[in-house]
Amino acid sequence: MNISLSGKRVLVTGAGRGLGRGVALRVAACGGHVIAVSRTQANLDSLKAECAAIETVACDLSDWAATRATLEALGPVHGIVNNAGVGLQEPFMEVRPESIDAMFDINLKAVVNASQVVARGMLARGEGGVIVNMSSQASQRPLVDHAVYSASKAALDQLSRVMALELGPQGIRVNCVNPTVVMTDMGRLGWSEPAKAEPMLRAIPLGRFAEVEDVVDAVVFLLSDRAKMINGVRLPVDGGFTAC
Repeated sequence: MNISLSGKRVLVTGAGRGLGRGVALRVAACGGHVIAVSRTQANLDSLKAECAAIETVACDLSDWAATRATLEALGPVHGIVNNAGVGLQEPFMEVRPESIDAMFDINLKAVVNASQVVARGMLARGEGGVIVNMSSQASQRPLVDHAVYSASKAALDQLSRVMALELGPQGIRVNCVNPTVVMTDMGRLGWSEPAKAEPMLRAIPLGRFAEVEDVVDAVVFLLSDRAKMINGVRLPVDGGFTAC
């Protein structure tokens, strides 16, 4: 399937590494103009070195006012991928208030903030647009040590459904992508121990974790006009983990 994002300006948060970096590079390869947002300037510099056409913006998404000011100055945005996320693993009985704040600030609050800014521009132009929120299989299935992370992603799923309901009539599509463990550099490091990985792999009918390209394919499809009738969905990219 040929996918073109030519003429589209797509904002990607958490674009400095991992999934966000993969999305940014693929959107650029599909002809889109990428606005890559990350808190870490060094990651943005290396991304720019890899693809000079990508526009980079350093921004701390946990700062509500600064984020609004930064994104409002970017000009028209036709699509946003809310990829930035915080995933701290703690047993329920050891959850700290600062962990709750850190995960909900980025996994939910920052999505509301960035999406409001982008959607206001879409509504003012009257040409619709696309919002893709990066969720997780953890929103649907309980996982040990994931209490707050799972709660934040479940909240994101439901937020996305309400956004789809409210913004759909104005031509703005909102969807979630819900991956399993993804083999980013951090994913490989965190899931390299067989004792940890094998029980999860046994629960995935396809018997493997996702590669970055598996998730990027889903995101770019949802951004494109090929998905113009898809709105309000939770798209698992989990090898069947949540189907069982």
